[in-house]
Amino acid sequence: MKTRKQEYGNANIVGKNIEKLRKERHIKQKDFIARMQVLGCDINPTSYSKLEGQVRSATDKEIYYIAKIFNISMEDLFTDTES
Repeated sequence: MKTRKQEYGNANIVGKNIEKLRKERHIKQKDFIARMQVLGCDINPTSYSKLEGQVRSATDKEIYYIAKIFNISMEDLFTDTES
């Protein structure tokens, strides 16, 4: 598993949780992006990487589809996983 090269940003509060969930489920970024695209969320790898890295804001549509893929509520993406 690759380690993050850059520090997390502060443009969103869900990115770190999304990355953690994706890695816990052993899903590669490219496969996760493909799942999002199949559901109708047009996102490219760079944009998705910036979302996980908290470098850009996440849209409501992206949060909706990400929660759907993980089969969790959208609110669960906002849960503090630092503790």
